[in-house]
Amino acid sequence: MASPYRIMTVCTGNICRSPMAEVVLKARAADAGLDGQVQVWSTGVSAEEQGNPIDRRAAAVLREGGYLVPRRAARRVTTGDLGIADLVLAMTSAHARRLRDLTDRPVVRMYREFDPEAPALDGPADEARLDIDDPWYGGLEDFRATLVQLEAGVDGILVAARVALDSP
Repeated sequence: MASPYRIMTVCTGNICRSPMAEVVLKARAADAGLDGQVQVWSTGVSAEEQGNPIDRRAAAVLREGGYLVPRRAARRVTTGDLGIADLVLAMTSAHARRLRDLTDRPVVRMYREFDPEAPALDGPADEARLDIDDPWYGGLEDFRATLVQLEAGVDGILVAARVALDSP
């Protein structure tokens, strides 16, 4: 596969989970020597937060974790995004269903599928077991829990990216 390998993370409004995942994936890809070979961006399935910055609590928790938090604006996923993404990582099964309604490409996966400690699935109807809870309604501890889940899956995602990049 030609570089770059394109990964898009998706949540509801694109101000909490998906931008946190974007920041973590970009940082870890750079640490793994994949900078320039892996492109990461995030979107939301809703336009309700369009133009808004990353949630201040998400930014604070990322900074606590040693990540740089770029200025960015929330945006809604487009069919164009889905057309160029090699891997689309949904934060919940509801997001995955909405994304699959927008594309027939087999690129939509659950983010936590790549976490070796995540629950095993008994098929697509069981995907909700891999949902990453929305920290929006909680406090910093909820955002910290989200960061732990995102970090747990990142190594598996980067392995998948390396395999795809090494494939003819």
